[in-house]
Amino acid sequence: MTSRHYTLTEVLHRLPGMGQPQLDHYIRAGVVVPVQSQTGPLLRELDIARLNLVMELTEGYHLDDEALTLVLSLVDQLHGLRGDMRAMLDAVAREPAETRLRLKTAIREVRVVLRG
Repeated sequence: MTSRHYTLTEVLHRLPGMGQPQLDHYIRAGVVVPVQSQTGPLLRELDIARLNLVMELTEGYHLDDEALTLVLSLVDQLHGLRGDMRAMLDAVAREPAETRLRLKTAIREVRVVLRG
């Protein structure tokens, strides 16, 4: 599955609340990392979604750069964990029924212990 790439001008059109200085700042800060092409820097759909989130956080919650970095780090960790969980669930789904049942029971037992 390939992702479409957008020029910085196209990104600004898709994010009307963002100006060129803001976009440049977020690129310098590493919030998004453009892919370099022969025609110049390009951003992916995921980068546009991330910039949209950044705008919501900075405008809605008045986060400064330090707080924004922390929140984005937590969001990145959450997305990573979701991917790991999805991979584990897919792997478990490939196992025989008795293995799935044994894992389900073990998970319930661990959760009871953790709730304490």
